[in-house]
Amino acid sequence: MSTTQSERLRDLLEPLVTSKELDLEEITVTPAGKRRVLRVVVDADSGVSLDTCAELSRELSEKLDDADAMGDSEYVLEVTSPGADRPLTQHRHYVRAVDRLVKFQLTEEAGGGELTARILKVDDEGLDLEVPGVKGRKPTARRLEFADIAKARVEIEFNRKNKNEEEA
Repeated sequence: MSTTQSERLRDLLEPLVTSKELDLEEITVTPAGKRRVLRVVVDADSGVSLDTCAELSRELSEKLDDADAMGDSEYVLEVTSPGADRPLTQHRHYVRAVDRLVKFQLTEEAGGGELTARILKVDDEGLDLEVPGVKGRKPTARRLEFADIAKARVEIEFNRKNKNEEEA
């Protein structure tokens, strides 16, 4: 039973990542000239700080060196968070995006097209959304099942007031 290098690296690194209460989102190894770049993407419900990435990078580097997982050729280790524009693909991604504006690409079975809405609630089957009103109209509620979503990505909002500012 052969496994890919990414799968072997995931098996090696995931226990350390989860011990830090982080989720291992992605591992990629790409060539970069004479070296390779090992990119480890981690996330958490409360986000990931730069200090957390730096500390985790040191610990992962030690583990990789001890296990000789990358072989003899040179590599650069990058530990990062997924960023605001990453696609939402896992249930936990949607949970973390509650109260965020999201652009959905709907499946053909759901009628296709795009929908931009704010996630209000997430459960095991889908999402409760608030679709913004157009031209002065009030927002409307909508239910969207996970099976109806082809793609989803958080929309960056520069001018949105947070809840504390709205209540003041």
